[in-house]
Amino acid sequence: MSGMSVIFAPLLPWPAIWVAGGVALVLLALALWRGLRGWALRTLAAMVLLAAIAQPSLQREQTAPLSDIVLLVDDRSASQTLSDRGAQTDAAVANVQAQLDAMPNVETRRITVKDGAENAGTELGAALSEALASEPRARVAGAVVISDGQAHDAALAPDLPAPLHLLLTGRAADWDRRLLIETAPAFGIIGEESAIRLKVENQGNVPADIGTKAKLTISIDGKNPKTYDVNVGRDLELPLTLDHGGQNVVQFTLAPVEGELTTRNNTATVQINGVRDRLRVLLVSGQPHAGERTWRNLLKSDAGVDLVHFTILRPPEKQDGVPVSELSLIAFPTQELFVDKIDEFDLIIFDRYGARGILPSAYFDNIRDYVERGGAILVAAGPEYATVESLYQTSLGSIMPARPTGRVLSESFLPRPTELGLRHPVTAGLTGAPPPADKAKDDGKAPHWGHWLRQIELSDPKGEVVMSGAEGKPLLVLSREGKGRVALLASDQAWLWDRGYDGGGPQLELLRRIAHWEMKEPELEEEALYAEIDPGALSMTIVRRSMKDDVPPASVTLPDGTTQDVPLSQTAPGRFTARWTAPRAGLYTLKDGDLDRVVAMGPASPREFEQTIASGEPMAQAIAASGGAVTRLEEGIPRIREVAAGRATSGRGWIGITPRGARSTTDIRVQPVLPAWAWLLLAALLTLGAWMIEGRGRRAA
Repeated sequence: MSGMSVIFAPLLPWPAIWVAGGVALVLLALALWRGLRGWALRTLAAMVLLAAIAQPSLQREQTAPLSDIVLLVDDRSASQTLSDRGAQTDAAVANVQAQLDAMPNVETRRITVKDGAENAGTELGAALSEALASEPRARVAGAVVISDGQAHDAALAPDLPAPLHLLLTGRAADWDRRLLIETAPAFGIIGEESAIRLKVENQGNVPADIGTKAKLTISIDGKNPKTYDVNVGRDLELPLTLDHGGQNVVQFTLAPVEGELTTRNNTATVQINGVRDRLRVLLVSGQPHAGERTWRNLLKSDAGVDLVHFTILRPPEKQDGVPVSELSLIAFPTQELFVDKIDEFDLIIFDRYGARGILPSAYFDNIRDYVERGGAILVAAGPEYATVESLYQTSLGSIMPARPTGRVLSESFLPRPTELGLRHPVTAGLTGAPPPADKAKDDGKAPHWGHWLRQIELSDPKGEVVMSGAEGKPLLVLSREGKGRVALLASDQAWLWDRGYDGGGPQLELLRRIAHWEMKEPELEEEALYAEIDPGALSMTIVRRSMKDDVPPASVTLPDGTTQDVPLSQTAPGRFTARWTAPRAGLYTLKDGDLDRVVAMGPASPREFEQTIASGEPMAQAIAASGGAVTRLEEGIPRIREVAAGRATSGRGWIGITPRGARSTTDIRVQPVLPAWAWLLLAALLTLGAWMIEGRGRRAA
């Protein structure tokens, strides 16, 4: 098909041409006023000159019709795998594709939508926008979406120039029950109740005989599950008490009910980090020394520490006649601290304390029992530990991790981690740590901490020697006694690091690790198994920390009950790791001997299964704006018709697309109306004619 049009290529700007036209009109009016007989020819001459300046041309276009484009979108997200939706989708796609292929002058663009990344759900709106952006809008005759309608980005659906139709999968009789976590704390205080709000919901066409009760099972780290009968459709607030620090995986499981659409949304997991409310520390100081203030400042600087300081400022041997009643304003509550409320303390620190009769021997018996029941003590030994006043000579001697020889090593020495200390979480990886004594080089280039100046010689260590000092003797010994733990630091010189002597050292980090190890924090256990999960991915790094030279493969139990053995390789002293990718989201159990850890992979509640009932409501606004319709595939696959713009686009058993009639230009030819010389000749002839007429008129007059 061809068409013709007139185009202009003016020699002057259009405003200048309009001005020239105005001048010509003025001259025409003047000619009429003077009664010139050649005014008509003069007008034609002026118009010819203006036309010559505008340079009119004839443009002939050769066009060809373009086919219409129909977008065919099929949803292959996880919710489309429920019931027989996959089969419905396959049949509908094949039928619609065949109908469109049979239509003359119609092309189909097929778009398949899968699950969005990072639990984004079904992104139908983004798929439609991307498809529309890649096609000419003038050719898009319609869009047909085959889905359950649960689009999680329906607000992003584009403004289509043609009808948008939704062929809805699923059944009108579908119903489902799901578990919804409304609020859950990210942190919980160990030993105190935390509240989790959840709700059990029914969706869809629920049968009348299902009832309003559901069985809910709760477990922490997969252990000790408990089942409760709960009401459906009501907000539930469940108290939860954490019994250990670190990550706690709380799993909620609904008992499946016959006939519900899926059980994938019957399970939800919440990860709560267990923390201690406050660390209650009892600091027992003996003879005052330079490091006492360092201990106090260190503990008081931590807002998470409640400190009670018991100090001996006046030893019994000092006799100056001052009445005992005037030695203090109030009586120090030793009975309350060391007997009545001793179990309320998380850690007891003895800093250069000597048994001089201030505390009765029964108190030391009580402290020993406190440790064996699960308490913790840290002894920072001074010269007193090497004398008859040593704590080792009290009933605490039975739980001390090493025996003093009575020798005080008053010399400069460099604290070093031992071979065992390089693997122990308390001392492993401390910044600037020097190598063990048997691997040290005297070239002055090896890293080192500041020197200390005094150490108590220890022998017969029965715990783990993680640091050594002067003459290679044990400096820091850690041990377990009953259910509790004991740490012995054979020097009172740690404060030198705080003062920066000889370069200083990691005093704060070392003492923090010792305290947290004694508090049984999971990240400082010698034998530990845990996983570092990659955010937004189904992969994790399995970490096994051990004091052994090698460890067996870790056993991973999948959600379906099958197990896999994952070999671990040593990446640092005492640290064995492996990278592992989970086949799907769910709850996984890591196990190595007596160690186990529950890990939640993927989202706690997959977005695809939050709303499982097929519905056109999420896309209703976009469909209504385009003039399309929602048709249930359960009622049959509709026929496709071509309807004119402005007509109804759906009816009983059919949907319509709107032909656009788009065309493409195949050839363009441009030809001037007259050549330039012809315009000039015509203008000259008209002007000459006007002069001749006017001249003849003057002669006649």
